[in-house]
Amino acid sequence: MTRSEQLAEQLDWHWRTNLRPRLDGLTDEEYFWEPVRDCWSVRPRDTSAAPMSVGSGAWTMDFASPGPVPAPVTTIAWRLAHIIVSCLGYRVGWYFGGQDVDSETFAYAGTADEALKQLDEMYARWNAGVRALSDADLEKPPAVGPERFPMENRVLHVNRELIHHGAEISLLRDLFRWQDGTVPRRI
Repeated sequence: MTRSEQLAEQLDWHWRTNLRPRLDGLTDEEYFWEPVRDCWSVRPRDTSAAPMSVGSGAWTMDFASPGPVPAPVTTIAWRLAHIIVSCLGYRVGWYFGGQDVDSETFAYAGTADEALKQLDEMYARWNAGVRALSDADLEKPPAVGPERFPMENRVLHVNRELIHHGAEISLLRDLFRWQDGTVPRRI
């Protein structure tokens, strides 16, 4: 197995056995659920109370630059949008070519099903790109993008981001299921 295949397999094993199965059956109610007040989410255009909202379609993502401290709690919708655009989308475009993804021009998903389709597509592009890297590619910084660390470092960073944010989404699903303190909802 090549180094790039090992790096891809690290994330792909987590994707196949942990994260993606935990997203099966995600409902729109869960997708938009706000466990506390003032959550950041993906919302219909012109309905956000956040300092900024980004996106080109009917749905936009709550945002601020610089980000507030402490950071707001975010919904599953927001976290999936973050993974799709910021964790995967930017880097797929920078490192592996194809359509550039930008938070301000991205058409964010207004349903859980649409978001999962976006996630699956972007993950497949990322995984294929990583698997195609040579050892020499992994040792040098990417030719484009703001990062100047070796590509192997960038791949490991994205792996950590997906594992981290995927765990947060899984926890939100658990909290949604148990939110009334009684019998868990079936998801």
